Amino acid sequence: MARQRIADPSEWGAATEFDDIGGEVAICGVGDSDMSKASGRTTREIVGQAVERALADAGLEPTDIDGLMYVGMPEQFDGAAFHEYFGTHHDLWESRRGGGMTMAASAPYYAAEALRDGRATYVLNTFGVAWATQRGEMTGGPGQAHAQDLFKQNLEIPFGWFPQPVYFATIARRHLHEFGTTEEQLGAIAVACRRHANANPAAVMHTKPLSLEQYLASPKFVEPFRKEDCCLISDGGGAYIMTTPDRALDRPKAPVTVAGVGLGNSFSGTHWAQQPAFMSTPAVFSAPVAYGMAGVGPADIDLFTCYDPFTIVTLMQIEDHGFCAKGDGGTFVAGDTLHFDVGTLPHNTHGGMLSHAYDLGISHVSEVVRQLRGEAVNQVADCEVGVYAGYTGPQGSTLILRRGT
Repeated sequence: MARQRIADPSEWGAATEFDDIGGEVAICGVGDSDMSKASGRTTREIVGQAVERALADAGLEPTDIDGLMYVGMPEQFDGAAFHEYFGTHHDLWESRRGGGMTMAASAPYYAAEALRDGRATYVLNTFGVAWATQRGEMTGGPGQAHAQDLFKQNLEIPFGWFPQPVYFATIARRHLHEFGTTEEQLGAIAVACRRHANANPAAVMHTKPLSLEQYLASPKFVEPFRKEDCCLISDGGGAYIMTTPDRALDRPKAPVTVAGVGLGNSFSGTHWAQQPAFMSTPAVFSAPVAYGMAGVGPADIDLFTCYDPFTIVTLMQIEDHGFCAKGDGGTFVAGDTLHFDVGTLPHNTHGGMLSHAYDLGISHVSEVVRQLRGEAVNQVADCEVGVYAGYTGPQGSTLILRRGT
């Protein structure tokens, strides 16, 4: 079979230059909102609940938080929303370099700067969406911003290349053609995440089992994808609190330390059709930076969580983080490789966006923290080093967390 020329990474992307902040930041509190289908809640109500739980987890009061990170999207939990929700009035250092997606991984890098120079002592990172509730109004959701993009309106949508399931089904078809990846191998990813969700009472798909046979019997809606290859649309959010390792030792829960952070960038942005490395993600740039900062490699990772909008994106990120060679992802994930108890690479052990909730990755970070503390629902044995890999298309990020300080 003819193979695509693998594009030189310098042709299509690069890593953001990061100073070494390994060991400077610890996560001392995590919290998730209730995850659900359409609930009628607002985004700020959802995030507020997650923040309350993160504060309780850390043994802190709202007035202890003096740093706040979020993303510049509508209805996010900015300083005004924080004060309104908790009835507080104190000064807050604020940054829009936080939130979910890639920022759920890179936020600790920017928090480190604020902690180092004394602008903050406890930094809260939050993200949430009410997209299941808003779907009935035809607002929000991952397709809205793309539909408003002028280039997409003129150069992609007229040819039927829209929305996200179509983009990534095209990438999946190419991966199947180029490398011999099979639908059963994509199904192995969906089945592993569903099994984890079935054991997690907080997961939206907690009561809906999925076997590989059921996956293969499910009808396709955009070749080669079935609905089980695609993430949920949910109401949900999360929060985590960062501080210095010394301060974290004073909190009730065992601290988890940021060992490494990396951020990669694709020059083609959200125009995937123009990316020379069509079957790669910017994790090829973020992972080496994070591994180098942490002083570890793929063989040292006990848990791999990643932003998983589609099964093919999980498979590509596994390849791009060095767990196997490009093109070997299908063979690698087959069977029970990704299962928390018997697999060689436990993955998205809370269910991920495929089966837990679509809160754009922030609960993945909370899951890594719980695993490293030894308090996860689907606990990985002897879990000492965990990864969250963020993704947006234009960017990929890698956050490596380590047990203790």
